[in-house]
Amino acid sequence: MSHSPISSKEPIRLFKSDFLEFFTHIHPAVIVAIWLPVAIFFLVRAFLALEPGAAWIHIPIGFLFGVFIWTFAEYMLHRFLFHFRPRNSWQERVSFLFHGVHHAQPMSKTRLVMPPPVSIPLALLFYGLYWLIVAQFLGAPQWVAPLFAGFIAGYLWYDLTHYALHHFPAQRGYYKMVRLHHMRHHGKDPNIRYGVSSPLWDYVFRTMPK
Repeated sequence: MSHSPISSKEPIRLFKSDFLEFFTHIHPAVIVAIWLPVAIFFLVRAFLALEPGAAWIHIPIGFLFGVFIWTFAEYMLHRFLFHFRPRNSWQERVSFLFHGVHHAQPMSKTRLVMPPPVSIPLALLFYGLYWLIVAQFLGAPQWVAPLFAGFIAGYLWYDLTHYALHHFPAQRGYYKMVRLHHMRHHGKDPNIRYGVSSPLWDYVFRTMPK
């Protein structure tokens, strides 16, 4: 996958079909409109599922743990899916569609958040994993809704953070740190610094340079 930026400000066309090309350009407001209601729905669902007088402390704990799980998923997806090494021309094409185009034009405003044709199937996959592992294997179905609500909230925060990192300057604090971290991923070495909303897992898996 090519990681070399392209100087042209005209967005790279990915598909000959205007219909398919339309779905490759996503405004961040679309992501909020889709996923914020999903996170709220599962959080409310967790409270409505409570029996009268039942403890509710698992809901905020599950929500926060779901956010934490997202940070791990964010790192793994970025490192192993978005930056997988293609072995043939077909894989090269897929790799460019997934993430190479972002490295080629990192300031393209309409290609900074994950398009719904990608995020929706991934969300369904992760929900299935939560249901299978937490509800079926661990026998704790009451944890699924708050965990998934936190997971979706973490994803939404990641997507909006990624957009902001490319288009809003940073003066101080945590935002300045993660922006510098991500800009070095683009400008210096695309094979390290995979965390976007947090560098935590780069330290854990030693993809943070000394």
